[in-house]
Amino acid sequence: MNRSTPIPETVTLHVPFRVVKRGGRKEMQMPEGATQSQRTDNTLVKALARAFRWKRMLESGEYASISELAERENISFTYMARLLRLSLLAPEIVDAIMEGRQPATVTLANLMEPLPLDWKEQRALWLMEQAQD
Repeated sequence: MNRSTPIPETVTLHVPFRVVKRGGRKEMQMPEGATQSQRTDNTLVKALARAFRWKRMLESGEYASISELAERENISFTYMARLLRLSLLAPEIVDAIMEGRQPATVTLANLMEPLPLDWKEQRALWLMEQAQD
């Protein structure tokens, strides 16, 4: 544009995206091939932090059992036991979650389901989920 060209009063910008619900929140998903900024899932990060903190408390002998720790933290035993499983995730998966590189399909609800203990199996499952994204 130069100074002699009139400036239009209205500019229309089309951005292709869709809004999906994820964990009770709405999230914007970009179309295939579009680059999307990495976004850390605070719920997952908080859950990982709690799991590793509780694991450290149990391993140090500060608490003798999950039951004792759950009572002290005022959390149900079953919830704590399921959340503690997150401390068994492969280090690469934990790093990806901390950096916001996890697939959109990886949610706290999904990770609280039983997962394989073997890190190779976890990675294979991880790669399958990334391929679906």
